[in-house]
Amino acid sequence: MRVALSVACFDDALFPETGRAVTVLLERLGHEVVFPPGQTCCGQIHWTAGYHREAADLARSYTRAFEGGDVVVAPSASCAAAVRDAYPRIARASRDPGLARAAEGIAVYELTEFLVDVLGVTDVGAYFPHRVTYHPSCQSLRTLGVGDRPRRLLRAVRGLDLAELPAAGECCGFGGAFAMKNADVSVAMVADKVRHIRGTGADVVCAVDDSCLAHIGGALSRLRAGVRTMHLAEILAATGPS
Repeated sequence: MRVALSVACFDDALFPETGRAVTVLLERLGHEVVFPPGQTCCGQIHWTAGYHREAADLARSYTRAFEGGDVVVAPSASCAAAVRDAYPRIARASRDPGLARAAEGIAVYELTEFLVDVLGVTDVGAYFPHRVTYHPSCQSLRTLGVGDRPRRLLRAVRGLDLAELPAAGECCGFGGAFAMKNADVSVAMVADKVRHIRGTGADVVCAVDDSCLAHIGGALSRLRAGVRTMHLAEILAATGPS
């Protein structure tokens, strides 16, 4: 299958290893991965911050970049949710039926949805001998309804010891602009999240959104907690100790 990789601008700037891991993983499973060079920000942060005209411009640019019928895979629940949930609302707000049609014509999947629902696999041939806990990001949990797909994939990784995260459904406190506009509340929320993570005894905390992991990772590093953050794709791409 030919798969178009959609890399979040956050990942492109700060976590390029995530896109590389997705490519390694999908190619190992026998699929062709292409990277449309015209892709830019999906516009989610602009939409949620109230910059609706700018969000519409970015949505048009995104849909142009990914037109053509390829299945689109995004290692970001936040970006996948933007295309599937926010783009129809952006199109209505901007009174742009062309954008609405373009958004409907793009099949965008978050990575774990694609693996489990489209490819029908949970064992991707990964080996990762570490104790890992999983943080479900708000967009994956509440907007996309990803559910237990990430855990099913993690349970199939050889050598991996999966530790359940207490109060897993609680937000980490990032929320894009929320962390900057409500810094005190954000810090309190991530403190709770980090306390629960440390309580699992995990070596690694993973998620399907690098934005959450950046927030959590910053708090863990300030505490010198000795817990690494990794995108789920990096674990699934691993075939040896790392």
